[in-house]
Amino acid sequence: MLTTLLIVALVGYLLGAIPFGYLVARAYKVNIFEVGSKSPGATNVRRVLGKGPGNLVFTLDAIKGAVAASPWAACVLGSLPRSDGGNWFLQLQVLGLIAALVGHSFSCFTRFRGGKGVATGAGGLLVLMPVVVAIAVAAWIATFYSTGYVSLASIVSVLVLPVAAYFLHLPPLLIALAGLVTFFVILRHRANISRLCAGTENKFGKKPDQKKASEP
Repeated sequence: MLTTLLIVALVGYLLGAIPFGYLVARAYKVNIFEVGSKSPGATNVRRVLGKGPGNLVFTLDAIKGAVAASPWAACVLGSLPRSDGGNWFLQLQVLGLIAALVGHSFSCFTRFRGGKGVATGAGGLLVLMPVVVAIAVAAWIATFYSTGYVSLASIVSVLVLPVAAYFLHLPPLLIALAGLVTFFVILRHRANISRLCAGTENKFGKKPDQKKASEP
């Protein structure tokens, strides 16, 4: 049992740690840690390199979370038969996603620097609770197009997660996961929150000041 948990956690972490934002930017001969907000997240890549590379990074980061939380991955990595289900099976999926989030934000491949986990979390949660993610995406779209702030849209969307999970009567483990993801993403956005309160946060599409740049 302990071996299974360690395998799932380790592989989930290594999946999440793959620095797609850094790798895509390097393909364009750019060190993403030195430009824009100096974050390897999809928003900074898109801001610096354009829509195509930014969308590619978002997709790849989301796939990391989806694979880490997928039933297939939990079966293989946990050495369980595909027919095995129940709470233990769900725990493996949740553990895989949590490990991927940690890996994405604190990647061993980039000196423990990383993004803020929005895309990776969204990919994993889409596997585990698709209706909740659809509600959160709607909140993100509404907030972004009404304010222009990607960071605020990300914060609002994750705040919606545990509320939606609760009212949709999802298993307690998934409600707790939604709350944990919310806490983690907001913690990673604490600098953005300070800038939003101070009125110095950059809106998407506006060229960021190097000293005040933001990245959700």
